[in-house]
Amino acid sequence: MAQGGRVGEEDGDKKAAEGEDDAEAESSKAIVDIKGSDDPVQVLGEHIHHGYFLEPQDTKERAQIRLIELLLNRAELAKGCSVFDVGCGLGGTSRYLAQEHGCRVTGISISKKQVEIATDLTLKTAQNGHVPIGSGDPIMLGDGSVTFFELDAEMLGEQFPGQGTFDCVWISEALSHLPHKQLFFQNATNFLRPNGKLVVADWFKADSLSDLQIDADIKPIEDGMLLPPLCTQDEYVNMAQQAGLKVFSAPLDISANVAKTWDISWSLVQSPSLWAFAFTQGRDGIGFLQAFRAMRRGYANRTFRYAVMVLQKPQADNE
Repeated sequence: MAQGGRVGEEDGDKKAAEGEDDAEAESSKAIVDIKGSDDPVQVLGEHIHHGYFLEPQDTKERAQIRLIELLLNRAELAKGCSVFDVGCGLGGTSRYLAQEHGCRVTGISISKKQVEIATDLTLKTAQNGHVPIGSGDPIMLGDGSVTFFELDAEMLGEQFPGQGTFDCVWISEALSHLPHKQLFFQNATNFLRPNGKLVVADWFKADSLSDLQIDADIKPIEDGMLLPPLCTQDEYVNMAQQAGLKVFSAPLDISANVAKTWDISWSLVQSPSLWAFAFTQGRDGIGFLQAFRAMRRGYANRTFRYAVMVLQKPQADNE
């Protein structure tokens, strides 16, 4: 009887956990949709990620391109390689990799709205006619191409037939949003060809924080951005190694060069229409915009960090 009762408890726990995951996924999707609304396109630009500021005169747009270039340099990606852009947002990085580096890029987002905007922006850039959204037909850009799909990154192993086909899996500021990070690292390993590289840019908590620091600086970011608990950089490396990857380029902390992003973003998101749109999304929408202030505080206190790293899938022994 006790054993049977425990099975019931386990089933209940499993359903509860699944319910929490579903709720978290829906909330995260709402935040992603906010990033894909018309206002963020105008306010934040086509690149929904940090900028890497090196010169005082760097604009937000130039700094965002600098971040892509930094990742390209550290990964030593060959021109014309195949790239899987996970959490592609509005497709800015995908377009840059295709147009400037000749890459064949497949971009995915959990948000249908983002996929629609990314496809529309890419077609306008390419000026080569109509490609049905979700059709799987590539849009040619320069010597490269881009294809966008609506897909949950946590469902890659079940819903996307791309295992062993990519030279690079690229994930910029999306991994921190995934509850099951070890699963992602394993899927990334499976999707890479031997010697393929996983390129990561993401948000982290600093090492050895006190409970007070976590409550004051990290929790407001996690709550506002609807994040699962943030990891340290070493935790990412450990998960990658457990999934069979090795370090190609060790974590590089560039917090000091990217923090300005949130100073600029905070001034830009004062748009009344953007806040009005956020109100339509309820508490999650307002919390997302309020988290911008928490980001600035975390960087100032050195409790919130930003780093880039590159992992590599080893060559098989018999190859």
